[in-house]
Amino acid sequence: MPALAATATPETTLTGLLALALLLITLGYALGCWLWPFGVCRRCKGSGKRRSPFGRAFGLCRRCGGDGRRLRVGRRIINSLRELHDKGTR
Repeated sequence: MPALAATATPETTLTGLLALALLLITLGYALGCWLWPFGVCRRCKGSGKRRSPFGRAFGLCRRCGGDGRRLRVGRRIINSLRELHDKGTR
């Protein structure tokens, strides 16, 4: 019986490589969100201050509350999944 051509090709496909690259990028981002949950606030650029319209007075940034940090999107997802897990186990 002759070997079938579809089973005799050990080539890696481009979709397999893309799926592997996507998996590695996702796992790397999840690890980064787990180790470093906070990022710099985009509005105040990490200073925690906002200027008045005339540029002389300072106030606290409303988005970060004067902290200069914000919770990353990936960390929000991790926290919500953990909260769902905790609610389901009780």
